[in-house]
Amino acid sequence: MNIKDKVVIIMGASSGIGAATAIKLAQKGAKLVLAARRLERLKQVKEQFPEVDILIQRADVQNFEDIQRVVKLAMNTFGKIDVMYNNAGIMPTAPLSEVRRDEWQHMLDVNVMGVLNGIAAVLPVMMEQKAGHIIATDSVAGHVVYPDSAVYCGTKFAVRAIMEGLRQEQRGNNIKSTIISPGAVQTELYQTINNKKVAKELHAAQKEWGLTSEDIAEAVIYAINTADHVSVSEMIIRPTKQEI
Repeated sequence: MNIKDKVVIIMGASSGIGAATAIKLAQKGAKLVLAARRLERLKQVKEQFPEVDILIQRADVQNFEDIQRVVKLAMNTFGKIDVMYNNAGIMPTAPLSEVRRDEWQHMLDVNVMGVLNGIAAVLPVMMEQKAGHIIATDSVAGHVVYPDSAVYCGTKFAVRAIMEGLRQEQRGNNIKSTIISPGAVQTELYQTINNKKVAKELHAAQKEWGLTSEDIAEAVIYAINTADHVSVSEMIIRPTKQEI
């Protein structure tokens, strides 16, 4: 397969895994629609590749209409969508006993509804095309549960279930689904943890273990680059030193 000229939407493309994936896809000649809340960050990615077709759009994955506008932009410009990558996510962590209901709701809105909004916005297009690939950034936390992260793990287990359901429902339309499940990666995700001690410890582990956004982007590229009859459903990518 050839990534060149594939039309790829990346939600949450302003930093970390989303930005790294955008850069690697641009280097391979994909046509990109990059969306995130931070437009200036998207402009920085776009400016690196003046010769590549890259559209940018401010969008919040919690807002279904925002994602619909991103899909409409892709269709109006390129006439098709090959890949939708739902990458946005947050990770505030705390024991359940602290009853941080606002954080729980925010995680559900971004991590679960954000993915569902992306699916809902692009699925009619892909069903009409009888082809497409929907990818979501999950987590090792979508496969194992550990203390002080029950709600975060719950959102990632939910994404795993949703994406498997999508695969089963849409395989007849030649629509592929993939979850990418990283372990600790050197991204800005730790900044969404309100407990500064926990955030500092995670950030230190990220730096020590050495897994980068570019490492995860390579996994995304691999999944996108498979033949139409090949569907990579799940990929878990851990730092070699990570225990969980």
